[in-house]
Amino acid sequence: MAAIDNLIPGETIVVESRKHWIAPVRDSIWAALLIVGAFVVGWISPSKEGGLVGVVSNVLDLLRIGLFAVGVGWIIYNVVAWRSAQYTVTNRRLMGQEGLARKRETDSLLSSISDVRMRQSAVGRMMGYGDLQIMSASGEAGADRFTTVIGAVELKKHILEQKVAESQAAATPAPTVAASAAAAAPTTSAPSPAQAEAIATINSLAALRDSGAITADEFEAKKKELLSRI
Repeated sequence: MAAIDNLIPGETIVVESRKHWIAPVRDSIWAALLIVGAFVVGWISPSKEGGLVGVVSNVLDLLRIGLFAVGVGWIIYNVVAWRSAQYTVTNRRLMGQEGLARKRETDSLLSSISDVRMRQSAVGRMMGYGDLQIMSASGEAGADRFTTVIGAVELKKHILEQKVAESQAAATPAPTVAASAAAAAPTTSAPSPAQAEAIATINSLAALRDSGAITADEFEAKKKELLSRI
């Protein structure tokens, strides 16, 4: 799986990991026993003769070939599965791929992950691998398990760090339109006492003009005089 091909706009890869080389060794124990069994069958198989002994010998030869073929094929399968496994943490998702015949792919949003549990044996601590269990809101029923992961401690740390960062970003309130408009609006200063007095006087003169106490020309002349003083 090429993780970079599955990225969405604004998504970046934080860390990538794979299975440890011990994975195909651990998964191939039974396959190795089949191969050993093939050699044991070949060793106990009687020499070629006629009659019943010859039939038994032929059957054991077929069994030996079958055990050897299955064992070798099983080991090859485990090696290919090991090479194809990949785990990727982005700033938004956790992606993983394991297996071939029973292929499992994980594509989980970090917001849907409730917990990450790790199991690491003494050998795993020495060799730098571990097993991860990715818990979701559905609990054990929806858990994903990544086994024999290189740098499991660091992978778990990055998953939790990115989850916290995403939660904090989602909790940060965006500036409202009203606040933005208020910040962008020009501030107006209050009128000075002289300006306020001149405006009050002009209003009084306008009332006298409207009542006929003074003429319009007298009002305009007085208004012009007051405005010139401001």
